[in-house]
Amino acid sequence: MRRATSKKLGQSNSVNSSPADLFRSASSKASSKESERIDSLFYSYANGSSGLIDPEGIETLCADMEVDHTDVRILMLAWKMKAEKQGYFTLDEWRRGLKAVRADTISKLKKSLVDLEKEVMRPSNLSDFYSYAFRYCLTEEKQKSIDIESICELLTLVLGSQFPSQVYLFVEYLKTQNDYKVINMDQWMGFFRFCNEISFPELSNYNPEHAWPLVLDNFVEWVREKQN
Repeated sequence: MRRATSKKLGQSNSVNSSPADLFRSASSKASSKESERIDSLFYSYANGSSGLIDPEGIETLCADMEVDHTDVRILMLAWKMKAEKQGYFTLDEWRRGLKAVRADTISKLKKSLVDLEKEVMRPSNLSDFYSYAFRYCLTEEKQKSIDIESICELLTLVLGSQFPSQVYLFVEYLKTQNDYKVINMDQWMGFFRFCNEISFPELSNYNPEHAWPLVLDNFVEWVREKQN
């Protein structure tokens, strides 16, 4: 009798479950499976000793996605993860990034890079990504600036496709001038503002009185001399 009663109660609970309850249950199971796959994927690239995906792991990941490790989309993926240390992904960062791009396999991750690039290039996100790219390259504790050679490479990588003329000339200027050995965040963000606000190559609306970093005043002067 007890067994029968128990069975009936079980049947009653099942029958009384609402569609919303059943959906939540199925969704929870699917989410749990997705999380398991994301974690499993992480450990397939992580260093067994450090528990992190290190530069070697990232190179293997890129090879599996058939993407060069210098591809800007890898930096975009790091931005999505909010990765803090260049060349390393923690499990939490990995989870955050892959859930955000809805990828739990290499195939899905590779496909997500196309949409990720479109997302980053929206004006509302580009400034944040550009700022992140600079911070991501500060590899030493208390480091505030980046050497000119690295800045030239980074500028070409993150902004070259959006503002090719400005980036090309600014890189040329940085490589030929002797006043600056490094670039700081204020100068870095100043160039981004310059690209978005100043008509180029006319430079007709550039006013040095408008609190531009001195490096940009010098750059504009250099461009005008070059034009003449």
